[in-house]
Amino acid sequence: MTDNVSTKSPLVGSANGPSLQEINGSVKIPKEKGFLKNLLAFSGPGALVAVGYMDPGNWVTSIGGGAQYGYLLMSVILISSLIAMLLQYMAAKLGIVTQMDLAQATRAHTTKRIGAILWVVTELAIMATDIAEVIGGAIALQLLFGVPLILGVSLTVFDVLLLLLLTKLGFRKIEAIVVCLIAVILVVFAYEVVIAQPNMGAAVANFIPKPEIMHPGQLTMALGIVGATVMPHNLYLHSSISQTRKFDREDPAEMARAVKFTTWDSNIQLFGAFVINCLLLLLGAAMFFGKGTDQLGTFGNLYAALQDNHLAGAVASPLLSTLFAVALLASGQNSTITGTLTGQVIMEGFINMKIPLWVRRLVTRLISVLPVIAATIFFGGSERALDSLLVNSQVFLSIALPFSMIPLTIFTSSKKIMGEQWVNKRWVTVSAWVCTIVLTLLNVQIVWTTLTDLF
Repeated sequence: MTDNVSTKSPLVGSANGPSLQEINGSVKIPKEKGFLKNLLAFSGPGALVAVGYMDPGNWVTSIGGGAQYGYLLMSVILISSLIAMLLQYMAAKLGIVTQMDLAQATRAHTTKRIGAILWVVTELAIMATDIAEVIGGAIALQLLFGVPLILGVSLTVFDVLLLLLLTKLGFRKIEAIVVCLIAVILVVFAYEVVIAQPNMGAAVANFIPKPEIMHPGQLTMALGIVGATVMPHNLYLHSSISQTRKFDREDPAEMARAVKFTTWDSNIQLFGAFVINCLLLLLGAAMFFGKGTDQLGTFGNLYAALQDNHLAGAVASPLLSTLFAVALLASGQNSTITGTLTGQVIMEGFINMKIPLWVRRLVTRLISVLPVIAATIFFGGSERALDSLLVNSQVFLSIALPFSMIPLTIFTSSKKIMGEQWVNKRWVTVSAWVCTIVLTLLNVQIVWTTLTDLF
């Protein structure tokens, strides 16, 4: 990677125009200096980013992790969330300071070949994410309305109509809708966990990592949680939508205000995602650990278990299972919105290709639907096969993550790109590189283990 800009000021703007031009700088920021007014004005992008940390992929890995290993993987959720907060801060700062998203910055500072490779990897990561939304949405439709899986998978293609409607409302209203859906998910699982009465002492104790996590089965599930929690496409999304606020970019004080409150927004929303992921694992551990977890590997079985007196005990009820399915549907729709925006960001940033948003959404969804339909047909409509596909898609996201973390860390650690004031502090750079190296080594281990098992 090469830097060709002055050491005195950061590189500002992309030769190909602003990121997500139709919403860039579209939200006006008031002049009031009060903390709460500023926080509310800058709140929103963090919610869209946090959505990716509580999608159906998180559900199957976190609930499954609790059902299989009890509270053991609580530390993985904590560590993943801290990594996410660090990376999203860096991504948002990159966008605000340079006025380029991560895809544009990567394209500006790499060769065409490296840029093309990173684009392909990122596109695959978005498709892996979309597979989780397709599966989650199809299963939710089956649980709530009895829609056959194959039909439910096909119906998810029409999510594009929902997106077209939302784009007419304005970006601020999209943010509000996403926040409302997040609130639904939080309330549902908070209620279910309260009546499940988990062992909070054991849960808190397991925020400290245990050696058992490194065993093959636990490590696979742990990496699935990491992949479902720290999602690579979110780094591209945040670096773009952090630029939606309109303020005087020539004023250092205004720039500092934007970075400060965008970071507050991000960390608050990601803390909410951390809470939801903890609730998911607590639910799996409290209700299902040690109770025949081999039968709880699918959303359908979890739905049934929530109304099974033998598994869920006295708290079992049809209301619990219905709320579970409603939250699952809300989660899938939320992630559909953000996945489409990210697809537009990377396509315009990496290869400067601009196509209508509905076309981008339709193409991505059709490509994602094909492997799900194939798995559904091949395995005779087996939900367990779809859940296995979903978990594997989350492990792939973990493998793809370093391809986004490395350029992000390089760019935000460069004075030539960020300028003297905004370059990463040393502890931020060191932390980011440690996370990248450790995650890469763990990915190499899991890939090697998988290959040796196959051959």
